[in-house]
Amino acid sequence: MTRVHRLCLIGFGNVGRAFARLLIKKADELSDRYGVVVAVTGITTGSHGGALNPGGIDLSAALALVEAGGSLDSLSAIDAPSDTADFIRACPADVVFETTPVNPHTGQPALDYITTALHAGMHVVTANKGPVVHGYQTLTELAKAQGRHFMFESAVMDGAPIFALFREPLVGANLIGFEGILNSCTNLLLGLMEEGQTLDEAVAYGRSIGITETDPSNDIDGWDAAVKVAALVTVLMGEPLTPQQVDRTGIRGITPQMIAEAKSAGERWKLVCTAERRPDGITARVAPQRVRPESPLYTVSGTSSFCQFRLDVLPGLGILESDPGPETTAYGLLADFLNILEVV
Repeated sequence: MTRVHRLCLIGFGNVGRAFARLLIKKADELSDRYGVVVAVTGITTGSHGGALNPGGIDLSAALALVEAGGSLDSLSAIDAPSDTADFIRACPADVVFETTPVNPHTGQPALDYITTALHAGMHVVTANKGPVVHGYQTLTELAKAQGRHFMFESAVMDGAPIFALFREPLVGANLIGFEGILNSCTNLLLGLMEEGQTLDEAVAYGRSIGITETDPSNDIDGWDAAVKVAALVTVLMGEPLTPQQVDRTGIRGITPQMIAEAKSAGERWKLVCTAERRPDGITARVAPQRVRPESPLYTVSGTSSFCQFRLDVLPGLGILESDPGPETTAYGLLADFLNILEVV
């Protein structure tokens, strides 16, 4: 039997808008294949206002307004609180999708938004790494106590099913360690530097195509990579770890001369993420390394990501995600939603 599922979107940036477009694109497929009909009853943003409509917001109109620099307020059928926590409590929704900017240091304010939604009896799907790292155990226990789900497939490697892989297909396997390229921004920047650009020039180009933020320090200084390492260790290796506990070095120190020296030796610089379980505990590191052609990391170019896992039953299992974007992150959100409904 078809049921209308009410969704609340917290954040409507690149990922939130890509998710809205995906819902529009797949509306018929969701209904015909899974018996799922959705109505977005709330959208709140940091700079484009917010809208609440129990009957459902016109997503095409919402996209047009925001992409033209306008406000969502005109789409609201009832008063929409400006405070995000109050907005969540006021929104008549079954599932909250949280896509606000990541804070690698504390996970806030997303951590509070997710807590509020779970207390209000809603499922939560997030693309945000911060709450996963800083609140995984607490949020998971709260969701269970509320009879709800806390899902976060898009938090690492966008739509690639890393967390789901370990929940089901790799059941019974133990993760010993992993190595990979988890920050697509720095991978692109290092590639541009190989082509002769300075770091500043590469950042300017990355910003022009929407890969880097206005302040790219989270990427350049290794914080984004560190929070992803911490998320994988926390969830997949069962050891709580914060980004501050990851041995972290970014790419600011990589000079054109270093790039040239690596090229002349047939090598490439990569920002490499590693973690390993040892007798004395977990060691985790993010640091630039020169990699040789025989390394699987060597051919990972542009905004692609790669992670190779070492398990007690599989010595090497790799996942490559080629040229991801907001659309692939949006797919991860949709997959989590469908898994919550157990229709797949």
